[in-house]
Amino acid sequence: MTTAAATLDVDKLFAARLLAVRARPYLATALYALHIVESRHVPTMGVDRYWRCYVSPAFVAYMPVEDLASVLVHEVSHLLRDHHGRSDRFAREHDLTGPAERLRMNIAADAEINDDAFGDGLVQPEGAVLPATLGLPAGGLMEDYLRQFRLGRHTQDLAWLDCGSGADGLDRAWEWGPDGADGLTEQQREAVRFRVAQGIVGRPGSTPQGWRRWAEEALHPPQPWRDLLGAAIRSAASAAGAGEDYTYGRPARRSAGVPGVVLPSLRRTPPRVSVIIDTSGSVSDAELGSALLEVAAISRAVGGRRDLVTVLSCDAAARIAHPLCHAEGIALLGGGGTDLRTGFAKALRSRPRPDVLVVLTDGQTPWPAHRPGCRTVVGLFRRDGSWSERDADYVPDRPPEWARVVEIGTTHRPCP
Repeated sequence: MTTAAATLDVDKLFAARLLAVRARPYLATALYALHIVESRHVPTMGVDRYWRCYVSPAFVAYMPVEDLASVLVHEVSHLLRDHHGRSDRFAREHDLTGPAERLRMNIAADAEINDDAFGDGLVQPEGAVLPATLGLPAGGLMEDYLRQFRLGRHTQDLAWLDCGSGADGLDRAWEWGPDGADGLTEQQREAVRFRVAQGIVGRPGSTPQGWRRWAEEALHPPQPWRDLLGAAIRSAASAAGAGEDYTYGRPARRSAGVPGVVLPSLRRTPPRVSVIIDTSGSVSDAELGSALLEVAAISRAVGGRRDLVTVLSCDAAARIAHPLCHAEGIALLGGGGTDLRTGFAKALRSRPRPDVLVVLTDGQTPWPAHRPGCRTVVGLFRRDGSWSERDADYVPDRPPEWARVVEIGTTHRPCP
């Protein structure tokens, strides 16, 4: 707390925080984690990404305690929902720059928060931005709203809006920055989010739908499976021994220390990848289509060298190994039972041997008893439940520990 307590009505502000905690007890950890900073430069109240809350003394004096409680909940919601990080990502992906675009992000973030923030002990402050303000339906995320509205006549009265960099990622002159006092570290910020999410999940009947959605994703964040698959392949391909060979075309530097002897140098060549696609009866046509899309993604992950990617379709028997030309032209044969061990054996017998094995499957298969002689990545088709053609209670074994496992089909959506 800064020293200008004579001008900032601290008692009123703390009374508002207590009212906010009573109305939204699951946000108590976050509300008490905010560090209050008096500032005559902030228009009303704003936050930075380090969990400092900048407060205008004039704003506190003007607003009723009930309204201040709602504003505190609003500001801490920006931080919990990572609006600064999400705004930065959206700006990079869509090449957005400038204060006007950041204002648009602040408006969209407010609409995400305010659609179910008030009531049940919290009043709606005057001028609060709602989805209806933008002519849009409730229940959306900030990113949804950003795709659907632009600044114009219906938003010209919102030019005053400024919730700080914690809402839109753009640093303000009145903020203390990463080196200022009393900011939370990244670990502390994540700990606050985790505790709040646990509190929300523990009282599911008393929280709005938007907060329940946020808590579930905060505790079980969906992963960008295609990025993970590509990273797993690149990691396997760059491992020691993968795609490495000796060449005399470029002598080793150590040859200078051995006069009259030419030593070979180690050359890294692009890795060879064998893809085994599960074509058994338990794999749907949609999943097979997804598998072919992944084959194209795998080709990009190894630098676009299609001649280094081989595809095998496999149910209980391994089919023809196709060199990759166009993924959409590969015939995936199968439909019977599942035993991908035959696919492993066929891929490992090929010459030259693969540096990386990628297996795309629903997981309902026996696995090799021993680790293959190359890195293995398993892409699992995501299922809400597992089933077998012959046993409704069948639960497949997880892939072995020596395989890097990535779930396929989990859509990436930033945590609200």
